[in-house]
Amino acid sequence: MEYDQIKKIINDMSESSLNSLNIEFPDGVKINITKDNNVAKNTVLNESITAKAIVQAKTSSNDDQDLNIVKSPMVGTLYLKPSPDEKEFVKVGDKVKKGQVLCIIEAMKLMNEIESEYDGEIIEICQTNEAMVEYGKPLFKIK
Repeated sequence: MEYDQIKKIINDMSESSLNSLNIEFPDGVKINITKDNNVAKNTVLNESITAKAIVQAKTSSNDDQDLNIVKSPMVGTLYLKPSPDEKEFVKVGDKVKKGQVLCIIEAMKLMNEIESEYDGEIIEICQTNEAMVEYGKPLFKIK
C-alpha cells in the first residue's frame, strides 16, 4: 500500500463518524487508524488523526511452514516474461531447480535475472507482470 493511498483513507475517515479502522491484507500488511478523541473538530487533520501503518512479516501458519519464499533483492519493475511476446519464465505448478531464472527485475535500466534459491514447485506467484516491487517483497512461494 502506497503512502498516498493511506493518506486518502485518513482523509476519508476524518469526514466519517468512525473512530477506529483496522485493515488486514492477505499479504500480511496491517493498517490501524484511530481518531484522537481529545482534539477539537476544527483541528488540522494531521493533528486530529493518528495513522499507524504497521507492516508486519506474515506469520507462518501451518500451511506456510514448508514453503520457501523468494523475495525481491532490489527495488524495480518485475517482469515475469523474458519479453512481452514470450511465455512466462515459470507458472504455478512448475518444478524449479536452484539457480533457475524465475523473473527479471529492471533497476536503473539494468535487467537483473532473479534465480531460484530452492528446488521445488511454484505454489504461488505473489506479484503481477510489470509490477513495481520493493526490496524484500515476496515474489514466489516454492514448496
